[in-house]
Amino acid sequence: MGGDGLLVVRCQLGEREAFRELVARWHPPLWRYVRAMVGSAYLADDLAQEAWVAVVRGLPRLRQPERFAPWLFTIARRTVTNHLRHTYKTPETAIEDAATVVADDDLGNVLTTMQIEAGLNALPPLEREVLILYHLEDLPLASCAQVLGVPAGTVKSRLHRARHLLRSYLAEKGHQP
Repeated sequence: MGGDGLLVVRCQLGEREAFRELVARWHPPLWRYVRAMVGSAYLADDLAQEAWVAVVRGLPRLRQPERFAPWLFTIARRTVTNHLRHTYKTPETAIEDAATVVADDDLGNVLTTMQIEAGLNALPPLEREVLILYHLEDLPLASCAQVLGVPAGTVKSRLHRARHLLRSYLAEKGHQP
């Protein structure tokens, strides 16, 4: 059993320090995934916290501790989906404004990051999600398939389509993908 599996078992046995370690290890990738799906750092904070609450409630029932990562991202996906479903039902009442302060030596990378983020946001949700899970969160195909609830072949075809759409979007905007 890998490091995460052992941490999960320790959590299931009630070790508080093990849960702190688990959160320290998995909160950044969870937050990045949620942020990429909802497009707002503030909203990502709230939804990531909501996902961790669900993890705390469900952790005692997790039967395969070594499968923690796909399980965590499945919870995050459900949390995001529930939020989006609620958002689409109610009219938007406020638009969030976020300003980012960037150091001068980071400006070269910021444009690339901004271009890719705009490209990701332009993708349909299914394609955006598979790119985030596979490329940004480094989940293997099998884990992506488990999180998304589809066969690995479907993940491959969505990845192919998502890459094509992202490449087309960036080329349309005059950027070299």
